[in-house]
Amino acid sequence: MTSIKNNPAPLTSKKKVATKASNPKKEVAKLSRWLHIYLSMVSFAIVLFFSATGLTLNHPTWFGGDKQVNVKNKGVLNVKWVNNPDTNKIAKLEIVEFLRKTYNVKGYVSEFRIDDSEVSVSLKGPAYSADAFIDRETGKYELSEIKMGVVAVMNDLHKGRDSGSGWGWIIDISAVFLILVSLSGLILLCFIKKRRVAGFITGIVGLIICYLIYVIFVP
Repeated sequence: MTSIKNNPAPLTSKKKVATKASNPKKEVAKLSRWLHIYLSMVSFAIVLFFSATGLTLNHPTWFGGDKQVNVKNKGVLNVKWVNNPDTNKIAKLEIVEFLRKTYNVKGYVSEFRIDDSEVSVSLKGPAYSADAFIDRETGKYELSEIKMGVVAVMNDLHKGRDSGSGWGWIIDISAVFLILVSLSGLILLCFIKKRRVAGFITGIVGLIICYLIYVIFVP
């Protein structure tokens, strides 16, 4: 009788996990794409604001940015606040708060000057200024306000003029965002072989055109 030999089943080979070393170029491209997309979305409002205000700033008369309203008021405040011989005891806080509550002046105090006969207070804000002149002997004052429109406010915010340190931080953060968006866009261009050369040539031509306009038209 013929004996049948059963061949042993082949042993299941262990799957080898092939660990592919990460490609640095792909990682850079991935990170650049992520930064470019999400920072562009975050800074969309910023780009729109500074683009629009760049136009209104360059042509203020087109949008009424040069219009202003002058308001003048007179009155008498508590003479004890200003007629103290010791200038260190002049009631600075009370004077400023009085002007704010009485005439709704705004902005920050840019100057508080004390002379022998007069106290002057200046407040500044975007497209806004208020100046008060107070007689130290009688407490009589004159307040002059200059108010400008929304376009002028936006223009001053664009320049960061009289807008305070908080808005200054916004401008700095916006600048960093836009720099990152620009750099990430350039890095992405490096990975697009078909358009890389044309893209860089276009960028260089744009720089040359801007330089020529500056040389030719700027006195």
